[in-house]
Order: sequence, then structure tokens, then C-alpha cells
Amino acid sequence: MASHGFWSLGGDNAGANTGSQSPSTPRAWCQAAAQKLSGGIGSKLCALLNVGEVEKAAEPGAKQPPETAAGTCGCNKSCNCTKAAVGFSDLYSTDLLPATDGDTKTMTFLQEVVDILLAYIVESFDRETKVIDFHYPNELLQMNNWELQDEPATLDDILISCRATLKYAIKTAHPRYFNQLSTGLDMVGLAADWLTSTANTNMFTYEVAPVFVLLEYVTLKKMREIIGWPDGRGDGIFSPGGAISNMYAMLLARFKMFPEVKEKGMSSVPRLVAFTSEHSHFSIKKGAAALGIGTESVICIKADQSGKLIPADLERRILEAKQKGFVPFFVSATAGTTVYGAFDPLIAISDICKKYNIWMHVDGAWGGSLLMSRRHRWKLDGVERANSVTWNPHKMMSVPLQCSALLVREEGLMQNCNQMHACYLFQQDKHYDLSYDTGDKALQCGRHVDIFKLWLMWRAKGTIGFEAQIDKCLELSEYLYNKIKDREGYEMVFDGKPQHTNVCFWYLPPGIRYMEDKEERKKHLHKVAPVIKARMMEYGTTMVSYQPQGDKVNFFRMVISNPAATFEDIDFLIEEIERLGQDL
Repeated sequence: MASHGFWSLGGDNAGANTGSQSPSTPRAWCQAAAQKLSGGIGSKLCALLNVGEVEKAAEPGAKQPPETAAGTCGCNKSCNCTKAAVGFSDLYSTDLLPATDGDTKTMTFLQEVVDILLAYIVESFDRETKVIDFHYPNELLQMNNWELQDEPATLDDILISCRATLKYAIKTAHPRYFNQLSTGLDMVGLAADWLTSTANTNMFTYEVAPVFVLLEYVTLKKMREIIGWPDGRGDGIFSPGGAISNMYAMLLARFKMFPEVKEKGMSSVPRLVAFTSEHSHFSIKKGAAALGIGTESVICIKADQSGKLIPADLERRILEAKQKGFVPFFVSATAGTTVYGAFDPLIAISDICKKYNIWMHVDGAWGGSLLMSRRHRWKLDGVERANSVTWNPHKMMSVPLQCSALLVREEGLMQNCNQMHACYLFQQDKHYDLSYDTGDKALQCGRHVDIFKLWLMWRAKGTIGFEAQIDKCLELSEYLYNKIKDREGYEMVFDGKPQHTNVCFWYLPPGIRYMEDKEERKKHLHKVAPVIKARMMEYGTTMVSYQPQGDKVNFFRMVISNPAATFEDIDFLIEEIERLGQDL
């Protein structure tokens, strides 16, 4: 059944100050909308949301409207909602705009969708609700009809599909969801995402995305300033995730050293080799595969026990490659490794790259946001010496997915590397500054607007707001580390305080704590994290990731990027792990 709508949430207090109507009140909003929106849409929206009636009903002594059958519009009380006159069981998408007289039906339908979304949002932050309503794939397939049909479904069916989709979705905004590096849900970022989808445009030229192109220009410049490049000079682009940003960097490094490869291909260049930590993200090898360089041409450098790349081993492997006749062209340092959260020593790496004339890239997809924190940015000392940097605001900054930036120190290089001069998009005789037509420097033609949610959140929080958010997450991770490092039943995967919010540990159930046979103990321990994780999902109480690393058996990798998490949620996690694993 339809619900009354979000305007009614403030109805009880609507009459508290009837003498003045600020622009923020529903009635004032509707009056402004009625004047400004063409075709009577504003008036229809007011009628649809029944704002005037809600406000009148809230006034002391006001005459109540005639009662209608309770629940005819989904309300739990009598009302005159326009929704009561609109049913979706016999309506189809063709009845919505741009259909003639489709505006009221469209607004009613979208209001229903908004009600579904708002209910889900509120539920997501409720600790009494499940993080996940887990079902196995075959169960979900049997419980719901997901098949596509030849005939159209009614709008009623569409709304049912919306509810079902969210019912079985993971509540990534839940304060006890710690499973991935990207968690949480920011309300301003969400609003920006809604606006972005409403605008529904492409980022390739200024003429079709004037505001978004300018916001990308402004934001990328600010990010380069924060990195430490003079006056924010350089270049950059938002891409579909950190893996693509890293591949962009490798592409630019190859073009910088061998520009002829753009036209003549890999047969025109010698055997190229790239270098990265053994703890780096798999996207470095994926990028090498995609660019025709090959995964065997990516040389993995040893890391120390805390996960940091060892510079001496990097230099040794560079010299070995040169002796074999290979050409070192790219070094990817990591600022915040995926598992350990380690920060490679960027200053030492940059010295080596400068010595051998090799492009230095910093994969800061996970740790780059620490540049926003005066307390923690020292962990990226030397980043300003890099040729390129990947930075994912959709991780530690909680910008809605996806939002990944590649920042490049040399201006114009991306354009020269990627441009194809498509005359149907990038005409040279346009009447505005063509430097704002950014599409030709991208690998994509169609490029989603990822900038607005970051820009709007930045405006809402300010740099200091992001800083406080990041500092809080790191404080929570230190709290967890301090609670379990000497707690019975826990062992840390590596010594020392975590560098990022990654806290890596084993939980040892009572049954294996005192096993004397080390191999048998290791064999049993390998099974503990997967079983506890499965139980977490079945109960729906929380979610934390686990994995092996090298010769280390499965361990929990707790990461904190969710702004909603609190110290109490960390306490709950510890207790829940012990509850779910005590019998193993």
C-alpha cells in the first residue's frame, strides 16, 4: 500500500509558527514551486503532497477534513492524499512522463519510490535491524521472479521489485557493516547522487555538462594542492574505480617513455617491466595484462613484516631487470595496502625512481584520503614527488560509489596520450574554451558524473569535516587494537599498531588455544574465520572480511571507514566473534 509521504513527517509541528513561512516550510516551498514551475506542475505537486491540508490539520482548532476509509492511500489514519486516487495496479511506465497528463502519475510514483528509499535508509542505521537478510543464491532465485518478460509489468509490480531488491540488499550504511573498504552512507552524497541521475548527462564535453565539468576542474585542482603539487597544477580525471585509475597511470607512464606505442603498438618498444609490492592491489597486474605488457612483466617486491615495500629490494630488482635488457618504466608504491593497510616508504622509493628515471605512481586508493588529516598525512610523506596518484574518495571519505580520481603531475600528458580527435564531439571551432572538453583525454567516451557527490559533500563538511571523520575512524581502529592485542583468544597478524584502520587478527576458540601440535593448530585455525563469517551472515548481526596472506592462514581483516560506527559497535564486534566462535 502507498505511504503518506515524507512531507507528513513534519506535519505535527507544521502549525507551530503559522505567522511566518520560511522558505524551508512545505507550504512556502509549494507556493514558490507553484509560481516557478511551468505547466501547473508546482500546484499539482502541492496537491499531491497535500501540504496545505497537513498544515491546517496541525493548527489548534482547525476543522478536520472529511474522513475517508483508513488506509486507502497507505496511511494509518484518514486523509485526503491525492495518492488515494492513484492506483498502480493498472498503470505502466508508458503512463508516466513524457506521456500526456503523466505529470501527476509520475510524481505519485516517484513519491512511492522515495518513501521506499527513506524507509530503507532509516532502517539501515538501526542497530536492531540485520545487516543482511542472507539467503543462498538458489533460494533467492526461487523466492523471487527475477526473469525478464516480453510483456511490461505494472507499476505496482515495479514497486514490489524495488522493495524486494532492498529487502535482500546488504545494508552497507549499517553501523556494524565492516566488510569492505567502502562503507557507510552520507545523506548529502546520496542527495547528490539522486541529482546526478536526474540530470543524466555525460562528462565528455562542456556543452552537455557545463557545471559538472567545472566542478571536476575545481575539485581535481584542490586535490592536487592537497597532494602538494605547486598551485595545484597538473591534470586528472575521475574514473570507474581505483583499478582503472591505476591502469591510466601505467598507460601514461608507457606513453611518456615511448610515445610511438600509441600508433605502432607494443612491437615498437622493448620489453617493459613494472614494479610493485607483493602486498599491492591485484589491479597492477590486471592493468599490465590489459595494456599488453603482460603479468610476467610485473615484478613483485618484497615487503617487511608490517607490509611495507622494502626499497633495497626494489633497487636490486631494477638492476637485475636492466642487466637482462628489460626497460623499467613504472613503479607503483602503495599508500594503504588492501589487507594490512601499510604505507610504502614514498621518499625512499621516489629517490630510486629519480635515480633510474622511472615513473613513480602512488596507489592511494585506500590511504590517499589521509592527506585530509593533519594528524595522519605524514604517512604519505613524499607523495608530492610522484608522477601520478590514485585517490578513492568512495572509501575513507564515504562518498557514494563510485568515486575514484587519478591525479597527474604533468599537464597535457593525458590529452596527448588518449586523444583521438573525434570531430563529431570535439569540434575545434566551438565558441568556448575547448580545454573544458575533457572527454578526449579519457579512455571512455561515455563517462558517468562522479564529481557532484564529492563536491557537494566537501561543501557540506568542509575539509575539517572530512578530517574529523577520518580521524574518528582511525581512533576506532586503535581502540580495537588496544582491546584485543592482549585479550585471551586473540593473536595479531603482525606486531605493532596498525598504520591505517586495518586491524588484522586471529580469533582462537577455546578448543584450539592450547593445541601443542602446531600444524594441527594451524589447520584448525584456518577454518575458524570462514565459519564465524558464515554465522555472522546467517544471523545478520555484523560483517567482517577475512583472508589468508602468504603463508598465514585465514585471519580477520577488520577495516573501519563507516562514519556511523562507534566504540560500542567495536565492543559488540568483539563479543559477537566470541559468541559465534566459542564452540569451534
